[in-house]
Amino acid sequence: MPQEQMKRSGPLARFKVLDLTRVRAGPTAVRQLADWGADVIKIEAPRTAHVDDGLGGSRESSDFQNLHRNKRAMTLNLKHPKGVEILKHMANDADVLVENYRPDVKHRLGISYETLQGVNPRLVYASISGFGQDGPYGNLAGFDQVAQGMGGLMSITGLPGQGPVRAGIPVADLTAGLYCAQGILIALLEREQSGQGQWVQSSLLQAQVAMLDFQATRWLMDGVVPPQAGNNHPVGIPTGVFATRDGHMNIAATGDAIYRRFCEVIQRPDLLTDPDYATPRARSKNRDAINAIIQEIVINRTTQEWVEAFNAAGVPSGPINDIKQVFEDPQVKHLKMAVPVAHPERGEIRLVGQGVSLSRTPFHITSPVPPQGEHTDSILSDYGYDTASIAAFRDQGVI
Repeated sequence: MPQEQMKRSGPLARFKVLDLTRVRAGPTAVRQLADWGADVIKIEAPRTAHVDDGLGGSRESSDFQNLHRNKRAMTLNLKHPKGVEILKHMANDADVLVENYRPDVKHRLGISYETLQGVNPRLVYASISGFGQDGPYGNLAGFDQVAQGMGGLMSITGLPGQGPVRAGIPVADLTAGLYCAQGILIALLEREQSGQGQWVQSSLLQAQVAMLDFQATRWLMDGVVPPQAGNNHPVGIPTGVFATRDGHMNIAATGDAIYRRFCEVIQRPDLLTDPDYATPRARSKNRDAINAIIQEIVINRTTQEWVEAFNAAGVPSGPINDIKQVFEDPQVKHLKMAVPVAHPERGEIRLVGQGVSLSRTPFHITSPVPPQGEHTDSILSDYGYDTASIAAFRDQGVI
């Protein structure tokens, strides 16, 4: 067994993953596998070392480091017939291959699901696209903000009347990656019964529509087209952002029991009996009026004072942190969301932790992004290619 693989541990250490992904959605999917121990081989096209990939950013950037950690790296020219031959050889004993090319590219290269399934019927082949592998938009290029718009998110984000607003993170990219990773794990579990791999597909549009969740079913079941609600919760009133004496905070006082405790904290028992605010339906109808009342009260104390008072009474609330404040928060520190890793040039860097914890098999960030092609020779050697063959591949532009 190669030395790099022997060092691996974690619940996915027995799986080998060929990573053809770039940009964000695909790398997000692969990161879920790499962090839990899978042997991930990142395959990139050969290029001069000083050129940055415009679709992935600088290799040393914080974004690239966060997306592509825990991998081995090799170069392989898939536009060269010999490069395709090598990939097929590698796919023969791989468990997973992940790609996020535009749907027609893999067919032009000769590395489609159908082709590689013929090489290895146990292979779980995962694809992420902009809009799906076929259909009216199948061959269109995808981009997160375009999917946010087409998938409805921008129509319900922002202040009423403001016009469409994009979310502050690439929601479609990230969720497509997470759904794809989930699909890969399901396919690997199913393979234990059937012995067969399968094609896992996700897309930015599919993931974005799925993430609409209750906003989608408001239309599907009730015929309601949800409008922008700004910082107010669309249906749970009062829930929103309020200015305090020294900043802003979130208060979530939805539901009769919490609302009752909320009125006690702000010392307004009359809001429990006033017909304009006594029921959830009445509060929803008069949301602007009750928010104005709350704002007049909340502005008189600091965020911290209100947070302590509300939390003591069981009313969900919290400050609105910038990113620096997020990682200074004691609970975020307790959750270990900033994970240190040794970088050969930058010393210790910190990357973002996983969003899930397991009691016996934690994830690990063991290595930063390797230099491009760092493991090309050792990986090819693992697959039986001798020194002379590897040198010839390099001369021919295959690696």
